[in-house]
Amino acid sequence: MSGASGLAAEHGGAHADPARIERVLRGSLAALGRGPDTVLQHLIAQQQVFSHVPDAAIGRLVEELGVTRAQILAAVDFYAFLHLTPRGRFDILVSDNITDRMLGNAALMTQLCDALGVRAGEPRADGRVSLDYTSCTGMCDQGPAALVNGLALTRLDAARIREIAALVEADTPLAHWPKRFFAVSNNVHRSGLLLGDLETREAGLAALFARGGPAVLAEVERAGLRGRGGAGFTTALKWRFCREAPSENGHADKVIVCNADEGEPGTFKDRVLLSAYADLVFEGMTLAAGVVGAKTGFLYLRGEYRYLLDHLEAVLARRRAQGLLGTGIGAGEGPGGGFDFDIHIHLGAGAYICGEESALIESLEGKRGITRKRPPFPVTEGYLDRPTVVNNVETFLGAARIAEHGGYWFRSEGTDRSAGSKILSVSGDCARPGIYEVPFGTPVADVLADCGAEDTQSVQVSGAAGVTLTPDEFHRLLAFEDLPTAGSFMVFDHSRDLLDMVRNFAGFFAHESCGFCTPCRVGGRLVLDLVDKVAAGAAGRHDLDELRDIAQVMRRASHCGLGHTAANHVLNTLDKFPHIYRDRLRMSDYTPSFDLDAALAEARALAHRDDAEAHLAADA
Repeated sequence: MSGASGLAAEHGGAHADPARIERVLRGSLAALGRGPDTVLQHLIAQQQVFSHVPDAAIGRLVEELGVTRAQILAAVDFYAFLHLTPRGRFDILVSDNITDRMLGNAALMTQLCDALGVRAGEPRADGRVSLDYTSCTGMCDQGPAALVNGLALTRLDAARIREIAALVEADTPLAHWPKRFFAVSNNVHRSGLLLGDLETREAGLAALFARGGPAVLAEVERAGLRGRGGAGFTTALKWRFCREAPSENGHADKVIVCNADEGEPGTFKDRVLLSAYADLVFEGMTLAAGVVGAKTGFLYLRGEYRYLLDHLEAVLARRRAQGLLGTGIGAGEGPGGGFDFDIHIHLGAGAYICGEESALIESLEGKRGITRKRPPFPVTEGYLDRPTVVNNVETFLGAARIAEHGGYWFRSEGTDRSAGSKILSVSGDCARPGIYEVPFGTPVADVLADCGAEDTQSVQVSGAAGVTLTPDEFHRLLAFEDLPTAGSFMVFDHSRDLLDMVRNFAGFFAHESCGFCTPCRVGGRLVLDLVDKVAAGAAGRHDLDELRDIAQVMRRASHCGLGHTAANHVLNTLDKFPHIYRDRLRMSDYTPSFDLDAALAEARALAHRDDAEAHLAADA
């Protein structure tokens, strides 16, 4: 995505005249090329400059990239950060994860709307500003958070909202806003095997050069490294499958992809790894390339982390200058040296589903992020039908450490089935939210003690799609054999109404469904409607039975993992916290989905009747 960051400076509803559109297009074509797989990146470039994708730009992209107009319109419709109509020159998106809500984001949104005279979701008439909510921005340890023209704003409060409103009204360019508004802290409170050493030595690559790819693969296998994105597939096996996959051009067309699209609510560890440990992540990708024989690598960076783009491009440029990327890496340094490999950054545009590896590959190819049926698996037919390794940020970092220190070093922590450590993103009701690296096999209670959590009612492990725990379960272990997790660890004390969490998660999944399959697309909306009905005090026992039935259908019949897990929080809380539903039931049997008495209001008005006899009884 080279060149996109330079275009970002022009964001803010710049006038979309044909000459300006052409200039932006020429710039992105020079930086990105004309392949159909570059569609999304060209659209992002236009969005960043004009606050939308102008129709004239769509026509020119059709001409230059050899794709159809329908393909481009489908992509714009799919990604939340792309728009066909202008947003404000200052486009502010307030993070709406449950942790942001717990910190008062709704009151801050109201304050900002009032100060700017704008309604959420509607650009102001003068085109200067637009406000809306967005899904979790990965700043849960320093919220309430927001994005302004794609850049992260942290630690929002009433005073900061007043300052932001004044800056917008003064039309102050973002470059002149106070830097403290954009400060993002790493908040690493506990480090271990992976995070205990910040020094960049490239010792893992030295081991590859000296010993060769098979030896490094053997160490990764000996370590028992499993994917840190949540699924836990054995890393060495994935690399071996790709290494052995047939290839028309020898091994020249194989691909390494780093999945940095951590969209699961409450997860922000990859943000910290890319900020402070980017060299190790890129080293791990380069190791994988040397092992499987790949020449091309991609870092798929979620759109919410676009503020990291310049930093990451600078790290890549330095590594190229050092001979660690490009042509002839490690030539003359041993049997594992002398290979070609480079890494390109591909920006996402606000689609949670793209965290799933096959949907991510579709997005890399410039299309909507719709999950693929498997087999074939990416290791044999992935990006552009090439054998492709897709691993999480934390997994590549772990591979770099293992290549340096060895598999037995990694196995010095963890359990037999879950070797090494796990990096957690801890947020919510605790004194010290942030990053905690703990050995696999650590009880939930130990993490709660570390982060200063008190009077804890519940913990949500592995995000909205994960597991809701009661205090009786805090002895359970963070490990693949008990509580597998992608890293999110959200804490709720007894001051919280857990139905607020359920409603937030239900809204998230209804919004983030890609729409491909009916069980997820329709089921998610029905779940949200029923949860809202419970919250409004209008539900009956029948509605809870219906809620459970719909959740089970989604789990069994959805096309991909998003739909399979989207109702986990509902099923968990129905079983473990039934009072949050039961205490709100209007009655124990069936209750209509609408208020029939309210529906008769117009008839009463026409009849000039509002006496008791003109109303339905409350239990009718």
